[in-house]
Amino acid sequence: MKRLTLIMAIMAALGFGLQAQNGGIDAAMLQKIKESYKPSTSDRALRNALSRNDINKLAASADNEARFNADFSHRVKTKGITNQESSGRCWLFTGLNVLRAQAIEQHNLDGLMLSHNYCFFYDQLEKSNLFLQGIIDTRSKPLDDREVEWLLQHPISDGGTYTGVADLVSKYGLVPQNVMPETQASNSTSRLSMLIGLKLREFALELRSMPANAKPVAIENRKVEMLSTIYRMLALTLGEPVQKFTWTRKNAKGEAVSTKEYTPKQFYQELFGNNLVDNYIMLMNDPSRDYNKVYEIDYDRHTYDGHNWLYINLPIDDIKQMAIASIKANKAMYFSCDVGKFFDRDKGTLDLANYDYASLMGTTFGMDKRQRVQTGASGSSHAMTLIAVDLDANDKPLKWMVENSWGANSGYQGNIIMTDEWFDEYMFRLVVDKKYVPASLMKYFDQKPIMLPAWDPMFLPEE
Repeated sequence: MKRLTLIMAIMAALGFGLQAQNGGIDAAMLQKIKESYKPSTSDRALRNALSRNDINKLAASADNEARFNADFSHRVKTKGITNQESSGRCWLFTGLNVLRAQAIEQHNLDGLMLSHNYCFFYDQLEKSNLFLQGIIDTRSKPLDDREVEWLLQHPISDGGTYTGVADLVSKYGLVPQNVMPETQASNSTSRLSMLIGLKLREFALELRSMPANAKPVAIENRKVEMLSTIYRMLALTLGEPVQKFTWTRKNAKGEAVSTKEYTPKQFYQELFGNNLVDNYIMLMNDPSRDYNKVYEIDYDRHTYDGHNWLYINLPIDDIKQMAIASIKANKAMYFSCDVGKFFDRDKGTLDLANYDYASLMGTTFGMDKRQRVQTGASGSSHAMTLIAVDLDANDKPLKWMVENSWGANSGYQGNIIMTDEWFDEYMFRLVVDKKYVPASLMKYFDQKPIMLPAWDPMFLPEE
């Protein structure tokens, strides 16, 4: 006791409080912090304004109001704006919007809306199987194993990436929107995802409790029964996917060209026919990792027998050249970015100069893109369809435009315009046809991919 008292006395003499030693804010530290703030007249005015207004309203730059116009030197022909409503299906809307633009041009259609609900049904069923099979594969590992913990934390979601579009469409085909229209549950997915996730976790505990020597066929049979329960939940909320349907093709004048019966896969082959798995590559701009390397993220897929997100990490200027080549050829692209940063929702613009947070708060925000990725301050959050670029006389991009999936009344006529400077800082992923990729870059895919774990920050699905 005497020794403890002596230690405390020595610490006090040296200016150390016990709380400060433990990392807490003690009274002395708090006093120093408080004394450092001496509000000026302008601070008091800012306090009054900030207490009654949104920060973005006050940080909006008046000097930036007149910078934007909607003129583009090169733009992909598209028709119609989609709306994902209250769901995280941007990846699906983006992928189908790319295909939709292609079909409208190639077949001279008056328009085309595809059923996102049809693909979403199989997406949720496949993700359920991916989870259950992952639980089976890890049954011998303890509950606190990192992989098992990750699986149980992420049984299912409505978010995703391009690989989900490629694998699902290749496996199940497509149908027009009127053949399997949206439902309340597909437009607002949170409640259904919660219920399916709850059931999947319950199933996971059952699978893990089966005897260690249980025959694989017995485990497989039980998994099929579990998936039958999930199928019923999906059929009740989304409707059961059609097997055959009749569709009338109309030309750009609205005249009927043909009326035929299709299966979903026949419809896809006749109107699109793309090899979505083999003919496209995924590009990433992640300055926190080595460039010119191929990376793969474990479990970052929608189907167990499908493909993980596999991408080549490239400098931003290399990605821009492929994007420009694709747009010039009238080919839209799957594109994703950190859409929430410096976003003016009213105008539909993404610009680093939209908001002057530094002047408002009297400080600086100095992290670069690499540092933001490393600290989790930025990452790919939303997928959209890249459709336009504005080039100067030297073929240098000034701005870009994407077709969004938030309805025709959002942003600029349903689109978002971004400056090239914003593109540099917050663009992450792009999917391009191999024909627009230089041979010098294609050779990198000969290397063995660097496998990243499922909990890597770049796993986060676009929503």
